Amino acid sequence: MMKRMHTTMGALLGGLALVGALAQPATAAAVDGKAKMVIQVSDNDPAKWNLALNNAKNIQKDLGKDKVDLEIVAYGPGIGMLKAESEVANRIQEAVDSGVQVVACENTMRAQKLSKGDMNGTIGYVNAGVVEIMQKQQQGYTYLRP
Repeated sequence: MMKRMHTTMGALLGGLALVGALAQPATAAAVDGKAKMVIQVSDNDPAKWNLALNNAKNIQKDLGKDKVDLEIVAYGPGIGMLKAESEVANRIQEAVDSGVQVVACENTMRAQKLSKGDMNGTIGYVNAGVVEIMQKQQQGYTYLRP
């Protein structure tokens, strides 16, 4: 009886510790004194893009623009919102102006027969969006997919 109670109590305390760990707020990883976050957008949905851009803006507001490195990586269907005439083009411009790096996957661009001339003039480019996200995580960036 005592052994079973001890085992049950241990399981209960272990479960509470796990719940406590899961309840901790997500924060951007701090590397070199700066918080760093990479945000994936792979949906061709203005609402999803606005959410990602709002997340970036709120992170900068809360932590301070100079205390955070943010990168938004777009690939797959999400690349459509990085076209020059997209519904969120002005918001992309605002994000870049505020220090957010916004990059497009060149693999996706080739697959969709898009050129840099088709794209928003303020963005950057990476060979492969998924590789960029992986490398950023290896460099200590926190990953977010809104």
